[in-house]
Amino acid sequence: MTTHASESIYVARSLPDALDALAERGGAGAAFAGGTWIMRSPIRHEPLKSHYVAIGRIPELAAIRIAPDAVEIGAVVTHAALAAALMDIPEFDVLTTAAGRSANPAIRTMATIGGNLATSDFAAADCVPALLCLDAEVEIATPGSRERIPLQRFLGIRSTLAAGHLLTRIILPRNGRRTAHARLSLRKAGDYPVAIISLAVSCDAAGRVASARIAVGSVEPVARRWERLEAAIVGRPMDPVSMAELAAEFTGDFVGRDGVEAPAWYRLSVLPSLVRRAAVAALGGAEPLPRMDS
Repeated sequence: MTTHASESIYVARSLPDALDALAERGGAGAAFAGGTWIMRSPIRHEPLKSHYVAIGRIPELAAIRIAPDAVEIGAVVTHAALAAALMDIPEFDVLTTAAGRSANPAIRTMATIGGNLATSDFAAADCVPALLCLDAEVEIATPGSRERIPLQRFLGIRSTLAAGHLLTRIILPRNGRRTAHARLSLRKAGDYPVAIISLAVSCDAAGRVASARIAVGSVEPVARRWERLEAAIVGRPMDPVSMAELAAEFTGDFVGRDGVEAPAWYRLSVLPSLVRRAAVAALGGAEPLPRMDS
């Protein structure tokens, strides 16, 4: 497969302008914000689009709104900006960690949350499982409509959306959950994680789990929730060891993907340990996460 240079880049000044430009260019065009995935297209032997619509200067898409009942995140908010905005809100520790430790500092200042979600071929995206466990919804816009749908549904249809659709914002409900994000990387910053566990739980007065959301990333091509494990821990004390034991029983719920960084079986084998580490962190612990070379 050969690559070719883009023929044009149109800088949109408003959201309606961007939506019109994307609709006009159809399948030959795409949105461009941080560009951290697009710029590596030649390395992946993928052709560039003929036309790009730059959306990074649209204020509406770069805003973060923090309200008592919800947080709304514009699609071009960078990982670094997101981590900084949420760092003092404990219920979003899972997302702060995911955004603040993904890739490396240079990438985090450019990569956008919308790009992380819209890139269907990026299995190892840190923010996707973090947002799944927070019951995130996304807004999809076209020149004539806006639709709000659950993130899990969006992940299933994103590669089939007609030209002209644009992810514009992410909406997160607030309910005081305990959350944590655990990832196993190969060596150092910049490596893709072998596996990811994102966790959000609420507990009753007796310390039993009242509700749970556990999402798994980088193990399969698309991140998804671990619903059987969620159901199994509800009504039990939040105990990291027993949660890991249950995770070990349920690893067959996933079909691991082989990759140059790790085989499928290894991704599955580390899930119980990551569940335990996420649970420890959610309880206020600080157990360090080892690397494969340690």
